[in-house]
Amino acid sequence: MSGEVVTAGEGLPDVIIINGNGNGNGNGVAFGIDHSVGLVLRLAELFEQGNGSDVTLRLEAAGAADVREIQAHRLVLALQSSVFQEMLENCTAGGAAGGSDTLVITESAESVAVFDKFIRYLYCGEIAVRVDQATTLHRLATKYNVTVLRQGLSQYMSENLAGDPPRSGRAVSWYEYAKRSGDEALRDSCLQYLTWNLSSVLRSREWPSVSAPLLLTLLQRSDLVLQSELELFEAVETWLARQKPDGMTAENALRSIRYAMMAPRELFQLQRESRALRRYGESVRDLLYMSYQFHSASPLQLAKFFDVNCSLFTPRNYLASAWGAPWVIGNPARDDRSASFQTQLGPSGHDAGKRVTWNALFSPRWLPLSLRPAFGEQGSMQPPPRPDVGRPRVIVTPATSSADMAGVSFQKTLLVVMRRQGKMVVRHVYNFHQSTEEIGDFLAGTDLQRRSSEYLTNGSLHLHIIVKPLYQSLIAPKQ
Repeated sequence: MSGEVVTAGEGLPDVIIINGNGNGNGNGVAFGIDHSVGLVLRLAELFEQGNGSDVTLRLEAAGAADVREIQAHRLVLALQSSVFQEMLENCTAGGAAGGSDTLVITESAESVAVFDKFIRYLYCGEIAVRVDQATTLHRLATKYNVTVLRQGLSQYMSENLAGDPPRSGRAVSWYEYAKRSGDEALRDSCLQYLTWNLSSVLRSREWPSVSAPLLLTLLQRSDLVLQSELELFEAVETWLARQKPDGMTAENALRSIRYAMMAPRELFQLQRESRALRRYGESVRDLLYMSYQFHSASPLQLAKFFDVNCSLFTPRNYLASAWGAPWVIGNPARDDRSASFQTQLGPSGHDAGKRVTWNALFSPRWLPLSLRPAFGEQGSMQPPPRPDVGRPRVIVTPATSSADMAGVSFQKTLLVVMRRQGKMVVRHVYNFHQSTEEIGDFLAGTDLQRRSSEYLTNGSLHLHIIVKPLYQSLIAPKQ
């Protein structure tokens, strides 16, 4: 007999037993018996019924009279948590709990409310998490050193940073929590989300509550994704009005705005109408003056006197049409696609009327030269590669070249946008420069054949191409 289905017994699922290879010598394939699912169910039942409990967890909420009790088992608690192990050893030794079988635990009301869910995880290794419980459970996993649960909750939170409805959000509060709790992976995930989806964050109810250190951290970044620098200035002005920080913080925030990335008419309007500039305008007067010069002189002339590679003259990832274009590719696994779009030659007002046309090519199965069909020695065509060879690629090249492009380099950025919690969010950002026409690791390992792929929204791949022109210092600025 090569195999049979055996009923494992009451309360346990059936299991297939592979019983040798039928040769009768007993040296065939070993038995494969898996009752792990049933074991987990038994442990969950053990926790829920409290059978054989040898310790009582007495939960007291700080500042409240309510007390909850959970019947538990020393072996399970000590096995899953080194903190519980130490607490139980002290309890056994007659410590604070007086040697009794009752362990008194004081937690916040929020922690007490989910403590039974936390303890149940220690028994069966599974837990149902709601967004509003995530930080509380993460705090318990951190406090009691349940590392695997902490990592799982960190991953869950990283995947659920987008708020629903659209104007809600949790990335800011979770960033601050991760920073306090020391979870660097979660902190970095939150910061990345804030950087790549700043426009939606600026419109959320969370924005006015951003801490000053986080605000200044964001303002220093060149990889922020947002509509325009004007949008960022208006959001900072809203933050200043709500937070009313000290003068130094306000001045540092305003000096981090890249005024040269705004058109002269926008700068004139801000100087006339902005309350923040009326109060702190003197602290940014030099930046405004340099910005007007930036827009009035040719880049070549400007480079004689200023470092045009400083942050003031460096664009961020702007979504406005002058800087790039969205690209929605329906059924991306089907065949190659192409698109054309225009961007401004440079951010300077001197180049405001000049445009560069770009050609973009998307291929779902781009082949390197080594894998492309070639002619053999006798002139015969070699067999084509398998259809599953190759991977998605995007190539962006200028359609034309002109003398105006001298002294300008173009950094190209590709955003991959996906639907999360009912809203479109940026999930991947790829950068490549003028010397490289294509993105080498674009969607590496992605299967676009599956319509259920996380990269597809309603069967389409949503991209946004941004071209950032950077002026080069052809001449060393005067000292």
